[in-house]
Amino acid sequence: MKVRSAAIRPGLPRIVTALPGPRARAVIERDRKVISPSYTRSYPLVAERGEGAIVEDVDGNRFLDFNAGIAVCSTGHCHPRVVEAIHRQSARLIHMSGTDFYYQNMVELAERLAASAPGNLPRRVYFGNSGTEAIEAALKLARYHTRRDKFIAFLGGFHGRTMGSLSLTASKAVQRRGFGPLLAGVFHVPYPRSEESAAASIEAIERLFHTVASPEEVAAFVFEPVQGEGGYLVPPPRFFDELQRLAKQHGILLVADEVQSGMGRTGKMWACEHFDLVPDILATAKGIASGLPLGAIIARSELMDWKPGAHASTFGGNPVAVAAALATLDMLEGGLIANAAEVGAHLMTRMRDWPQRFPYVAEVRGLGLMIGIEIVRDQRSREKAPDLRDQLVQMAFERGLLVLGAGESTLRLSPPLIITTRQADFACGILEQCLEELYRTLRRTAA
Repeated sequence: MKVRSAAIRPGLPRIVTALPGPRARAVIERDRKVISPSYTRSYPLVAERGEGAIVEDVDGNRFLDFNAGIAVCSTGHCHPRVVEAIHRQSARLIHMSGTDFYYQNMVELAERLAASAPGNLPRRVYFGNSGTEAIEAALKLARYHTRRDKFIAFLGGFHGRTMGSLSLTASKAVQRRGFGPLLAGVFHVPYPRSEESAAASIEAIERLFHTVASPEEVAAFVFEPVQGEGGYLVPPPRFFDELQRLAKQHGILLVADEVQSGMGRTGKMWACEHFDLVPDILATAKGIASGLPLGAIIARSELMDWKPGAHASTFGGNPVAVAAALATLDMLEGGLIANAAEVGAHLMTRMRDWPQRFPYVAEVRGLGLMIGIEIVRDQRSREKAPDLRDQLVQMAFERGLLVLGAGESTLRLSPPLIITTRQADFACGILEQCLEELYRTLRRTAA
């Protein structure tokens, strides 16, 4: 296949073929024969190249990406500063394994991540390759340090698909079905989305303490400060006040899964900062290296008391991924976090009245550029409507906007942090068109 030579100009979508186009259909047919059927594909996008917030497929169709590679490409696709950092590092040292040897840029990244964590406390950093590896490391460290073996997590949470993190995950039954028995000693309680449900969640934890999980046996609470795949849920601050109280009272560690909500996505470096929450262990991945595989846990120094050989990763902290992460951090601190806050506020202002304007929108919620739009059957019953959400996702794709679902019936917006207000307005316009067309279509069908 001949590679296109023309550069993609940043800006807005352009659809030039029926979707999927002929080249895309050919790739999809080959994919069906050799790629694991466990992958989920929401629509037939066959990406070939990207620049900024624009992705171009193999047929030359251009899309505005409000997924950012599922919240991974924080600085956009192929940012020149990230690409230059990758090229420069790969010409000097690609791999040496930081578990057995030393190299300077891994130390520099650890220093900067440690300094960025909430609480102004001494921290140490462990590097892996992904979010699920970061959670596995957090679980092992929590058990190792506390000598306790139980964990409390939350319904709707997604923490990864390897066996330990999967034991915490409680987002979709299909993710766990067929893989048991999972890690013993993991208990789940409801994740709050209101003041009333926050009180109920704390009460549920205290019931666990009195029934099946003595607090002296619980190593950690594991939670997402803003729940991602569970539906982009933002809990009330009171919940974390109470969770910190329980943790301090019983010597339980707080493990914040910031794999999706961290690295500036919510308009602050870490979502924890919105709640004055100081975790003992913070897990990050996704947006940390703008598309390269890297994950980390940032733990209070005194917690990281495991001995050499207790835990390691051959590729974790790879020099090239670390170089990309350092370039990403430079840009986040240089203005992208502020841009996420500003454009996120612009989006929320634009969409604030959607529940009044559109009968299928129950709520618009979020922080920064982590925004969820709850889709329901109707305003009166507020029955969740995953089929309508999925229709909206497909309709947006056909108009050149890439979005995905989250939770049972939420539309999630997680664009690159470089997104402009012009692009944000364009995306809102497409979604408004889709909501209006969906309403007209369903009315005709009902008639």
